[in-house]
Amino acid sequence: MSEQSWSDRLFGGFRKTSERLSENLTGVVGTAKLDQATLDEVEDALILSDLGPSAASRITARLAEKRFGLTITDRELKEAVADEIAAILQPVAIPLEITAFPRPQVILVIGVNGSGKTTTIAKLAHLFQEQDYGVMLAAGDTFRAAAIGQLAVWAERIGAPIVRGPEGGDPASVVFDAVKAATQQGIDALVVDTAGRLQNKRELMDELAKIRRVLGRLNPEAPHDVVLVLDATNGQNALNQIDVFKEVAGVTGLIMTKLDGTARGGVLVAAAEQYGLPIHAIGVGEKIDDLRPFDPDLVARVIAGVA
Repeated sequence: MSEQSWSDRLFGGFRKTSERLSENLTGVVGTAKLDQATLDEVEDALILSDLGPSAASRITARLAEKRFGLTITDRELKEAVADEIAAILQPVAIPLEITAFPRPQVILVIGVNGSGKTTTIAKLAHLFQEQDYGVMLAAGDTFRAAAIGQLAVWAERIGAPIVRGPEGGDPASVVFDAVKAATQQGIDALVVDTAGRLQNKRELMDELAKIRRVLGRLNPEAPHDVVLVLDATNGQNALNQIDVFKEVAGVTGLIMTKLDGTARGGVLVAAAEQYGLPIHAIGVGEKIDDLRPFDPDLVARVIAGVA
């Protein structure tokens, strides 16, 4: 896929978000001085567009610092907002890289059911394959037969080996077998699906702790990454998920899915501002190559509607 086609897809995915921000900014300025009343309206528009109070406050404070009292047009305002969004996103735009030695690099993928987690695992594995890494999948969400079956279908589709156990089996046993198999086969990256149940945090915490203990016996450095998959359509509720999973799983990075078709893509900015966790990739479609590391400058301009 060319970068231009990815950019086009990204713009299409964020269109609803940029349109929402544009609607919220409409009437803020035509060509006028940037005064406090205008800044207040800009801040409100950013909050309404799911960028969150903290990011909105930071952006308007920077606008005031640079432009207060100066004449500004609608276009100039959007470009200035884009620059400030980029400043928030740039430090967290960190692709997930395979660097562990000895191999395999063990990547636990977590997230609530319905977030697109299982599909994202396949897309992430495909991304690694494109970089010529050997990838194996592990079906650690043993509580849902559908999750095991779905991951198996994706594994076959992308040509990756998979380790799975019976429905209702012990996830830690599946992970143990997968690490042994990946080590024996010289696999670079082992991507592990995990249960997405949040109804009982203690149960989930205990399960993940057991997986970590089992991994530690085979490789004290594992898991090397704990990646939380977030559904952008949840808007600000996605931030609550970060809070919970940070507590129960020690999240090291984020992937945000379903940015196409939602006006809530601004939550990406809120997550970056509030948590500072690496955002490894974003998804803007259902196809296997629709998950990509993101360009913070391009994303910022798309959100602000000036791409």
